[in-house]
Amino acid sequence: MARDFDDDAPRRIQDANELVLSRQRDADERIYVETTNLVIDAQEKLARRRRLDHIWRAGAAISWLSLLTALIGTGITWRATGDPAQFVLGDLICASLLLMSLLALAGVHFAGRYLPTLQRLEAQLASAQESLWKQKVKDNPDLNDRRKLYREEVTTAIEQYQADSRKYRRIHNGLQTLIMIGSASTTTIAALDTGKQLTWQSVALTGISFAITVAAMFTGYYKFRERSYFLQQTADAIEEEANAVRLGIGPYSEYGPGQEGEALKKFTQRVEEHRNEQRRRQQQLDQPADQAPPPGPAPSA
Repeated sequence: MARDFDDDAPRRIQDANELVLSRQRDADERIYVETTNLVIDAQEKLARRRRLDHIWRAGAAISWLSLLTALIGTGITWRATGDPAQFVLGDLICASLLLMSLLALAGVHFAGRYLPTLQRLEAQLASAQESLWKQKVKDNPDLNDRRKLYREEVTTAIEQYQADSRKYRRIHNGLQTLIMIGSASTTTIAALDTGKQLTWQSVALTGISFAITVAAMFTGYYKFRERSYFLQQTADAIEEEANAVRLGIGPYSEYGPGQEGEALKKFTQRVEEHRNEQRRRQQQLDQPADQAPPPGPAPSA
């Protein structure tokens, strides 16, 4: 059979291949968008669960402290004076705190009853992030692609360092505020106390002094302020590296358009040095004060 020179089979095959590739790109894009949404949803749920857990722990601590304070204060007053009614003001304050904390616990329970546990949410987020990274670079990525992935992961590390820094800063500021207010309250209550019999002032004075001592011990042992300072310092250093490699400035200004691989290699090395330095500081902070010197003085706030 003679060949038909008007046959456009090659063109039709090319059009079909282009259609298949176009549909594949559209499918990959939809999968990427869906995976990104899964990551965002997992991050939001995890943040909400952490907030609820923090509120739950705080409410539970306040509940137990209020109950114990009321029982101990009433018992001390009854044994000292024989009239537990003299601690009625303290009992009312403790009862109010207990009621508010119980209401907060009930609200947290109903707000988080449909949320998974913290461990499950963390596992879901890790799985979604891994799927997202696999979408960016598929089977058997080469060294350059792995460095690009590392550059993407750096953003998560920066956010984690900053979040931990803010957490330790809030704890330090809260304990420092407790120390200052407690010291002033101790002086005021001591001036009002007659010293002849055990009253609510003397009981409150004892409780506040105990709280100040505990706060000072926690501040000196856990070093919240130093942890906050070094975490923020590491986050700033990594963020500076990320901005420099993206804009081609600083130590990366010598790399041209065709030298992105070398720039990413240097970027990966420098970021790892910052992270190793942060781990070293963390280990030194976790050691007892009599075994290792502090990693360096933090500047005054």
